[in-house]
Amino acid sequence: MLKKIIAPIASLFNIGHAKTSFEGASQSPRLRGKGTQRGNINTQLSSELITLQSRSRHACKNNPWAGSASDGYVTTLIGTGLIPRWQIENKELGKQLQKEWNKWAKEADADGRTNFAGLQSLAARTQFESGEVLIRFRPRRLTDSLNVPLQLQILPPDQLRHDLNIRLSPTRKVVMGIELNGIGKRTAYHIYKEPPGNPLETNVDSIRVNANQILHVFESFAPGQMRGYPMLSRVLARLYELDEYEDAELVRKKAAAMFAAFVTKTPDDNYEFEGMDQPEDSEGNQLIGIQPGAIHYMEPGESVDFSSPADVGSNYTAWITQQLRGIAAGIGITYETLTGDLSQVNYSSIRAGLMTFRRRVEALQQTMIIHQFCQPVIERWLDMAVASGRVNIPDYLENRDEYTRIKWIAPAWLQVDPLKAVQADKLELEAGLATKTEKLAERGRDIEDFAAELEAEEEILPKPEPIPNEVIEVDEEDKKPNEKAKKPDGE
Repeated sequence: MLKKIIAPIASLFNIGHAKTSFEGASQSPRLRGKGTQRGNINTQLSSELITLQSRSRHACKNNPWAGSASDGYVTTLIGTGLIPRWQIENKELGKQLQKEWNKWAKEADADGRTNFAGLQSLAARTQFESGEVLIRFRPRRLTDSLNVPLQLQILPPDQLRHDLNIRLSPTRKVVMGIELNGIGKRTAYHIYKEPPGNPLETNVDSIRVNANQILHVFESFAPGQMRGYPMLSRVLARLYELDEYEDAELVRKKAAAMFAAFVTKTPDDNYEFEGMDQPEDSEGNQLIGIQPGAIHYMEPGESVDFSSPADVGSNYTAWITQQLRGIAAGIGITYETLTGDLSQVNYSSIRAGLMTFRRRVEALQQTMIIHQFCQPVIERWLDMAVASGRVNIPDYLENRDEYTRIKWIAPAWLQVDPLKAVQADKLELEAGLATKTEKLAERGRDIEDFAAELEAEEEILPKPEPIPNEVIEVDEEDKKPNEKAKKPDGE
């Protein structure tokens, strides 16, 4: 008996358990069962990825905070779209390539629904909600009347077979639908012909697509990771619990706001009230629902009891805010991006808070959006443009790396205080700590485009007349400024 009483207290203070050099490796009840699952990232994803993706997509469609996080992520990462600028010595050829790309970007979507910027947004949203996205190159016929015979098709990650894990030979294997050779290079993707669950298709066969026809875009978190997992994975449980809590609090407030009266009849009352019939269940029991201003008549001996849950009172806002801050941190975005709440920020705090977030967004743009998606697409496009005769570059094969030197420009960050930002840029330029090319790139502009626009403006707009300089003279007696216009020379 004494042992049963002492055991919980002993476990609380880690008495009776072997001590470890690291507290995190302790086997005490506080940590028992937490993070002890064995296996690499691919083993874990093979059995859990589909559930994670389904719950994440469901949350983004039904949970307002998850949907807001998805919108904020896509808007910040892609915005109006990343645009290419060729960095080649032949400027005339660069302008021609830019012109041809702009034409093709309007017809890049194999579904015919959007342009290349829209494909970027769709890819980023799919990657956020499902953790990964597949883009398939779709070569077209020359008779299809496309600027360049190539289009892109966004595939849902469900089409990539997660359940296919097999060794094909001593040097070839398939891991979660991705075929690898002896050195671990991706050689093919095993994809369902139609998305699983399509009610119009009963064919569940998969096909083997060469890896050079597929772009697999995701953020890696572990060495050797084969598939991506949703950005909401860390906070899915909290999102669902918070959503249920807010629903319960809403219903409680709604019930408390109802004003209803209950009238109990005496045994002698044999009258009936017209229009007071209550709905009944399948067994004939009356179902009484509370409505504002309603009067409910009850039989003798009947009573009504209501639960009285504790009111969170003034702590509700602070508690919800803290939960949303944790969710935003788990997703990797700012609280303000998640909620749109700017009530607690000023210029300094919002600027400091955005600095780390901007670094993360810029890193994702470079390592994921550009490296895994945009650059491979434009290189394949240029290959097809040259092969189809749309662009004539005689030495393309010998100097392909030179012709695919491209700088991708992301949309400019909106400034919290534009005046202070311009003043800071001006000081950096005057001190020689930055270049105009760098500052224009931060604003989502290309210096060559900028210079061309200035030159075009000078040809179109009349030159402004010079404004006479003004000097301020100070009266020595009262030290008050006295403005006087300086007369032009010769008067």
